Amino acid sequence: MLTAPHIHAMVIHFPIALILVGFLSEIIALISKKPFFKNAAFYLLLLGAVGAIVAYVSGSYAGSGMTDGILQEPMELHEEAAVITLWLAIITALFRVAIYYFKYERTWTKWVGIFLFAALVGSVARTGYLGGQLVFQHGAGIELTLPDFGDQSTD
Repeated sequence: MLTAPHIHAMVIHFPIALILVGFLSEIIALISKKPFFKNAAFYLLLLGAVGAIVAYVSGSYAGSGMTDGILQEPMELHEEAAVITLWLAIITALFRVAIYYFKYERTWTKWVGIFLFAALVGSVARTGYLGGQLVFQHGAGIELTLPDFGDQSTD
């Protein structure tokens, strides 16, 4: 049965990959000056920002009910990091859309965009690390069941 933690675990990897590959494309575009990589970075960022919204919403549902006890502090850290990542993704995407829409390509806008994208990648990495700690160190969202060995009687 699919639960909110399962859905969050399935959804979260898409924006991570999109944003990381988008930033790699941005760096390649900076070095090679090829428009393909610049366009790829733009669209991967947009898709990654939309994915970050979906990941945040699914994470909110996944985290409900895990706010008490030993999970409270690591859950709050992960949630705070996710909020920062969400806003950085939205701000970076809107900045790029505004530059594209108003055709305002300047040297400073290129470097601000790269700085925002780099900050977003760092934020994604931190949020992912904290989420990984929640699962692998604290067992958040893990359902432990014992196997059913059936009737073990020997006749």
